[in-house]
Amino acid sequence: MSVLLAYWVHDLSPFAIQFSDTVGIRYYGLAYIAGFAAAWWLLRRYSAKGLTPLTTDRLGDLITCLVIGVLLGGRLGYFAFYEPEALFDSPLTLLRVWDGGMASHGGFIGVAAALWWTARATRLPWRHLADLIASVTGAGLLFGRIANFINGELWGKSSTVFWAVIFPLSAPPGTPAELLIARHPSQLYAAALEGLVLLIVMQVLVWKTSLLSQKPGRIAGWFLVGYALMRTISEVFREPDAGLILGLSRGTFYSFFIAIAGLALLLAPTGAVTARVAATEAKKN
Repeated sequence: MSVLLAYWVHDLSPFAIQFSDTVGIRYYGLAYIAGFAAAWWLLRRYSAKGLTPLTTDRLGDLITCLVIGVLLGGRLGYFAFYEPEALFDSPLTLLRVWDGGMASHGGFIGVAAALWWTARATRLPWRHLADLIASVTGAGLLFGRIANFINGELWGKSSTVFWAVIFPLSAPPGTPAELLIARHPSQLYAAALEGLVLLIVMQVLVWKTSLLSQKPGRIAGWFLVGYALMRTISEVFREPDAGLILGLSRGTFYSFFIAIAGLALLLAPTGAVTARVAATEAKKN
């Protein structure tokens, strides 16, 4: 039996609706929309149930800042962390978003900037806002990694497991079919670990504990530490798409700093989101 008969050959189109060779509605874009929509829905539930003093009117400002922070931070982070030479050679490459190229670690930096601005605008404790953002981020990661799989990018290392997939884009154009290698669908591993698992854990912390109101910053801390751990696990199965750093994939190396930030939030002294802060926010709105 040939390799092509033993394993599924990835043949999914990146377009949900295609108008031309390069223009259309891509699943990658739909994944971002789905992630932000899920975040909006969850945050509205928090507000309706009194879990946060952030009013519905203010949620729009927060989501807008998140969109800008994620897109700008993710795009700049991709070139800064993975392909800095491409940006120096052709700065306009930054605008070619249809070619792909987003880094989750860069997105975190963009979200941190959005968090700082929103905290100043709403006068709410930044740790509380960080908890809100962290608790919904898993949805975006889940949809984004599924889109990576549909695009046939960020494939895994070679494997003989029965669920391995042959990604034609993993080999140079024109490679004979019999030479294509089956690989781990590491995008789906990441979707489950970085997305679904973290989303479920964060929702449990929000709804089943008092951390959101009594210990702001703790949920964000657990998310960052959890993300670093889950990303490190998924990186074991992923084919490195850039040069190693100290023998580690870049995803694993950068996750080390994410974990440090998370530990800092978990160990730092904190205070409750007091009734006075909630009353002040309600009065302003």
